[in-house]
Amino acid sequence: MPETIAELSDVEQKSLEEIPHPSLPEGSSLYGSTKVFPDYQAENGETYFTLVHGIAHESSVSFVAVLQATRALRKGFETAIYFYGPGSLNCLATRGFPTVGNSAFPGEHNINNQLKTFLAEGGKVFCCRFGLSLHGAREEDLIEGVIPTHPLDVQDALIHYARKGAIINSTYQL
Repeated sequence: MPETIAELSDVEQKSLEEIPHPSLPEGSSLYGSTKVFPDYQAENGETYFTLVHGIAHESSVSFVAVLQATRALRKGFETAIYFYGPGSLNCLATRGFPTVGNSAFPGEHNINNQLKTFLAEGGKVFCCRFGLSLHGAREEDLIEGVIPTHPLDVQDALIHYARKGAIINSTYQL
């Protein structure tokens, strides 16, 4: 397909040329790389617990929480993620368009793929049944290995992991 170039007015062209692009060539560093804190690893018996109350693709909150939990798992922490409320939608294996498993846009399956990685590496994933029901999602549509939970389990899971001395990461999206 031949390249089409938009016609620009003089003022549009002037605005475009005010700052040279790209300002830095690809691969240039924009930020320093000094890590300020030590690269902590889990000590014997340490636990990391994440609560997620955010919808997949509505922000980076849910995805980043899963990435952080995966990193904690790889540092040796016993690690679990608990999805509740609208966060429960992150656990659906039925994502895709026009058919399950097909990505309608790049990254549509990022959360699915990362949760599968997290589970495969030994993490636990819990999903609130009530959160699923609020959005008409079915329990049988969960990613394989996700543990469905009772609505009253959210608070008790938090108490459980707090009593274990877990580092608790609670993410919330409005």
